[in-house]
Amino acid sequence: MSPSEYIDRNTALLVRRLQSFVRIPTVNPPGDRYAEMTALLARELSGLGLRTRRIRVGDALARRNLPSALWKYPRYNVLGTLAAPGARKTIHFNAHYDVVPASGKWRHGGPFTGAVSGGWVFGRGTADMKGSIASLLTAIQALRATGMAPLLNLEVSFTADEETDSSLGSGWLVRHAPIKPDFAVVMEGGEGNRICCGHNGVVWLEVTVHGRAAHGSIPEKGINALEKMSALVLSLGAYKKELARRSFVTPEGRTMRPTLNVGGVFACGDGAKVNTVPAQGSFTIDRRVLAVENHAAAERDLRAFLAAAARRIPGCRISVSKISENFACYQDPGQPFFAAVAASVRRVRRTPTAFRVSTGFNDMYFFARELGIPTVGYGPVGLDIHGVDERTSVRELAACAKTYAALLTTFGG
Repeated sequence: MSPSEYIDRNTALLVRRLQSFVRIPTVNPPGDRYAEMTALLARELSGLGLRTRRIRVGDALARRNLPSALWKYPRYNVLGTLAAPGARKTIHFNAHYDVVPASGKWRHGGPFTGAVSGGWVFGRGTADMKGSIASLLTAIQALRATGMAPLLNLEVSFTADEETDSSLGSGWLVRHAPIKPDFAVVMEGGEGNRICCGHNGVVWLEVTVHGRAAHGSIPEKGINALEKMSALVLSLGAYKKELARRSFVTPEGRTMRPTLNVGGVFACGDGAKVNTVPAQGSFTIDRRVLAVENHAAAERDLRAFLAAAARRIPGCRISVSKISENFACYQDPGQPFFAAVAASVRRVRRTPTAFRVSTGFNDMYFFARELGIPTVGYGPVGLDIHGVDERTSVRELAACAKTYAALLTTFGG
């Protein structure tokens, strides 16, 4: 029996594995039930014959990187290794186990049930990205059950906090964990016949507009922060047009442009009341940075525009702070590892492949840029990611598992 046949015969096992993960709501923030989830993942890896470590991030480092309200939620990362006979090089598979919060009315019993309907598994994290974890574990199990060994040494990491900034997850892993990969697969960003060779970055800023409070009956005595903030937001329309003139053509021929999303979070300051002139207002900016842009230059340019726009608005005083940053990355896919991944996808999908650059960021950056190794993104197709009724299909989970198994048994570095 081949690994592919084993996977086809054991899709029920794959689904049960994913359901067990979805039913542990590892919501971030705050970082809930990380200990329980990583204990389960460590048992899974150990059961498949990998030498496994479950590592808690040190309290001192966690406190430097997390707001005080989250200090009671420890961060854990899981690392498994498996030596391949005679192999000199190592391939690393990475996935994050945290998920975004869930809300709304779900069709099948709620976001953390792992309900199956019509060939789909529903639940928060099924697509992003506990489905990938289930597929990889099933692929390793298929190799073990059919007596086949990977051609490369294998490292597997399941990491925290990708849904925030990854500093205590994959960032911690590449800087502190005992890993020595030569190639990496971050198990999201590419799907179907499209393989991810890079992703956009992001700069998140918070802009605070400072006014002066006054009684609502004499508004001329105050400086209305909301009015100033509104004028400032409107001025960003010109900046969006400027960004739209910049472009990057990806290997699959898609033209990408930097984007600006204003006001994902907006708020008034303390002392707000209907009969008070607002003394403070704030809003956020999500600036997506192209894979070929310079991050520092992109941030400087945006800050300079904000400062100049505020000066043109009478009485508008602002302060700007950075919330967080995730760096973009891009690698030319004309390398043997990329060709091997594409061949594995074609073997399973029986369709031509293409290399894409993801608009959203993921953890590829840490392997591609910080470790400087060939890195791809690839996982199962999902729908409504981060939304109500997030789901992935059983067929896709199996196809992804077969792809991982094919790569492990055909690519030797």
